[in-house]
Amino acid sequence: MSAIQRTTGENTSPKATTEGKKAEHATVLLAHAGGGECFWGSPETSAYMAELECDLVVVPVDGSEESATAVEYAVAIADRYDATVHAVYVLGETVVRGMESGAIESTDVADDTESFGNLIADIAADYGVPVSTSIAQGFSTTVKTLHPGGVVLDTAEAIGADFIVIPREPATDAEGDVLEKAAEYVLLYASQPVLSV
Repeated sequence: MSAIQRTTGENTSPKATTEGKKAEHATVLLAHAGGGECFWGSPETSAYMAELECDLVVVPVDGSEESATAVEYAVAIADRYDATVHAVYVLGETVVRGMESGAIESTDVADDTESFGNLIADIAADYGVPVSTSIAQGFSTTVKTLHPGGVVLDTAEAIGADFIVIPREPATDAEGDVLEKAAEYVLLYASQPVLSV
């Protein structure tokens, strides 16, 4: 398994890299199966990425700003490898419980996911990258083993993804941060290279 994960500091976003500008993102670290580590954009990372064959990049999203940033990275990688992006919108525990209890209308969830899907399409259109989307529940009141990270990995396996880009959201008290629970799991168990931003 390969992993690319964020550390503290500054780095450049995919778009800013091409424009030579600094971005507001943290430094991204690549840890790959060969046991080495190198910073995103370094010659070592470039050599590793040059060997990568990639036709499909999966990016889990939850409607957060961090997941929009992950989409930017996924699309930039797909652009580099002439690949396609698949964004899976992962519904968290609060949303799933709310829909089951009737406290949250499924039409409201559909509107939110559609709106974020439009943002994803706009980002992909900027690069001319094909994109598809899906929605999955990252929590269940009846299936105890259902985990957001497992949903991401199952989706990646089911569609034959070659690369995963996942937001590594800061630990907060916000109930909607479903992907912060998934990031560590995906980094530990993915068979594909993983970029955690």
